[in-house]
Amino acid sequence: MTTPPTPPTRPGPPPGCPAHRLYGPEAEADPMGLYEKLRAEHGTVAPVLVHGDLPAWLVLGHRENLDVARTPSRFSRDPRHWRDMRQGNVPADHPLTPMTAWQPVCHFVDGQEHQRLRRAVTESLERFDRRGVRRYVKRFAEQLIGRFAETGRADLVADFAEPLPMLVMTQLVGAPDSYGPRLVEAARDMIQGTATAVSSNEYVTVALRELVSRKKSVPGHDFTSWLLEHSTALSDEEIVEHLRLVLIAAFETTANLIANTLRIVLTDRRFRANLSGGHMTLPDALEQVLWDEPPLMTVLGRWATGDTELAGQRIRAGDMLLLGLAAGNVDPGIRPDLTLPLHGNRSHLAFSSGPHECPGQDIGRAIADTGIDVLLSRLPDLELAVLETDLRWNSSLMSRRLTSLPVTFTPRGATGTTAAPAAVSRPLPEAVTAPARPDPVEGGAPSRAPWWRRLLGRR
Repeated sequence: MTTPPTPPTRPGPPPGCPAHRLYGPEAEADPMGLYEKLRAEHGTVAPVLVHGDLPAWLVLGHRENLDVARTPSRFSRDPRHWRDMRQGNVPADHPLTPMTAWQPVCHFVDGQEHQRLRRAVTESLERFDRRGVRRYVKRFAEQLIGRFAETGRADLVADFAEPLPMLVMTQLVGAPDSYGPRLVEAARDMIQGTATAVSSNEYVTVALRELVSRKKSVPGHDFTSWLLEHSTALSDEEIVEHLRLVLIAAFETTANLIANTLRIVLTDRRFRANLSGGHMTLPDALEQVLWDEPPLMTVLGRWATGDTELAGQRIRAGDMLLLGLAAGNVDPGIRPDLTLPLHGNRSHLAFSSGPHECPGQDIGRAIADTGIDVLLSRLPDLELAVLETDLRWNSSLMSRRLTSLPVTFTPRGATGTTAAPAAVSRPLPEAVTAPARPDPVEGGAPSRAPWWRRLLGRR
């Protein structure tokens, strides 16, 4: 008589110490507090639960994050290793499916295939002239500011930080301007893992398929055309998925970076004093924000290729690991005093590390740097319109997004001469609403910027 095989066990916490959910109201109310609780209980690697109570490991230590990110032989980026996915525990409508279902894209493969796909992305991105990118940013920033400059009031999240990156990226990929506003809404819905995330993902995919088809007939000086003509001979599906990757990554990370930087400038007197005193330039300020409030809190994911150990925890083959970017950035082992500035230090985890480090991070920095510069130059007397304690965030497994940043300022005439893009005509999935079409703006007084120019180190 043979003994039936023992079913594979899921990763779990030590006996008597339950894993914490990384989703739901309690976790989303104070994610950083939860990370520190997990660090105190488990050390630098903690057992957690993601949507559907699927088990995973959250990597909290800075060194451990680098170890996982830099050793794909142990911790693969390919979700086909995920045991729960193989066992059918992740249905097609699961909130994490858009972020974990395997696709022919560079961040879901390792080894030679990863090198092939990533080379097409990086070499195409490198063809952009950085001054040209900044001209696009300035153009769209001026258009967005023109919509509210005469009112003396704005919400710098909805009116500026969120639309700006997608408007710029739609231009860089060669899409019509009209794609931008709708893609902002669909991207936000998808990254937050809402009930309509899957349908929003489909909307983005269909729009990009149309773009690829159009660029085959009428190529241009843009990212899509360069992918089509690249020597790696990417398939249409591979091109669509890489466009989707670049657009979504650029939207979420850059929008959060802009919003977080503006919030700190408006609320942190020490931070503002370092800027105005010439001790910190705007690029320095962005790096400090990338340490303290990285655009993504965690990154899905890595999957163990075999049984291994990490920081004393037994990791089983097929286990999912989440890179804890925000937690790793405040690891007491590397930052015992969080009040000390880190001017020019780029060893943060905000863009991950290793072979899958974000390839478009310099473009993201350029969008944030230039966009904030234009805004603060045009509206030098920005003030927060509510108490700092009244600001609210929406948190999800991967990000913590400021919901609004209301400000007041002296009304100024708009200087933009071109209407901001109209919304694309295709309807979005249910519960995803496109922003209203902006009105054309004309004329206006010259901007007043001298003190912000000094503040930003742009003498």
